[in-house]
Amino acid sequence: MRQAFVKSLPVMAGYVVLGIGFGILLHDAGYGAAWSFAMGLLIYAGSMQYVGVGLLAGGASALTAILTTFMVNARHLFYSISMIGRYRDAGRYKPYMIFALTDETYSLLCDGAAPDGADPNLYRFLVSAFDQCYWVVGCVLGSILGAALPFSTAGVEFSMTALFAASFTQQWLDTKDHTPALVGLFGTLVCLLIFGADRFLIPAMVVITAALTALRPRLDRAGKEAAER
Repeated sequence: MRQAFVKSLPVMAGYVVLGIGFGILLHDAGYGAAWSFAMGLLIYAGSMQYVGVGLLAGGASALTAILTTFMVNARHLFYSISMIGRYRDAGRYKPYMIFALTDETYSLLCDGAAPDGADPNLYRFLVSAFDQCYWVVGCVLGSILGAALPFSTAGVEFSMTALFAASFTQQWLDTKDHTPALVGLFGTLVCLLIFGADRFLIPAMVVITAALTALRPRLDRAGKEAAER
C-alpha cells in the first residue's frame, strides 16, 4: 500500500487540481456536490466529465450522451490492449481495474513493474484506487469551493490538456526509445490536418495502433537489448 501510494503521488497532484476545476464548472452549471461525487465515482472519466457539464447544461438527449461518450473515450480501446496480459489473472481485482484504467493510471502501470515481493495485482488495484480517490476528492472539493468562492472559470478546462502534456513529457524523459512517442505525434498531426479538429481522434488512434503493431518486433528487440545492458 505504501509503494502504491508513492507511485500515485504525481497523479494526485494533477487529479485534485483537475477535479477542483470540474467541480467548479459543474457547480456553475447548477449541479451541487452530490452530483460531483456521483460523477467522479461512477463515470470517472476526466475529459468526458468536463464534456458532460455541457451535455447536462444543454439538456442533451441520452443518445447524444452515449455517442459523445464513445467518441471521447474510444482511445481507451486502443491503449488498454497492452494491459490484457497483465490483467488476465487479476481475479477479483480485475473488474475494478478495468473500470479505473484512466490515461494517467495507465501511464503509471504500463511498465508492468511492481515492488519486490508484492502481489502485482493488489499493487495495481491499489494504485488505481488511490488515483480515483484523488479524483473524487477533487471533484467534491471543487463543488464546495465553487459555492463558497465564486470566481471566473474561464480557461479551467485547459487543465486537462496540461496534465496530458505533463504525462507525455515524463514518459519522454523516462524512456530512451522515443519511437512510440514520435509515431503518436506524427500520426495525430497527419490525422488532424486531414480530418479536422472535430474528427481526428479515432482515425489517429487507428493509425497509431497500426503503426505500432507493424513496429512491434523492432520495439521488442530494442527493449530486450536495453534490459540486457
